[in-house]
Amino acid sequence: MCMKEIEQKIKDKIEELRPSLQADGGDLELVAVDKDEKRVRVKLHGACIGCPMAEVTLRGFVLEELKVVWPELEDVVPVY
Repeated sequence: MCMKEIEQKIKDKIEELRPSLQADGGDLELVAVDKDEKRVRVKLHGACIGCPMAEVTLRGFVLEELKVVWPELEDVVPVY
């Protein structure tokens, strides 16, 4: 899969996930997809900022959902 395809699939999946986060007062924005490091960088918004459960949400929900479209993905990293 080429980089453009991976980025588009990640963007589409994040758009699918956003309503779940927004329902709890938070939000998520794609910042970058690093194919070499197999890492996605995201920016948290709203209630997600400073939330003690943000790490669990990123690793247990966002990462697992993004792996559906990019199985090689190793990490989701928040940027501030």
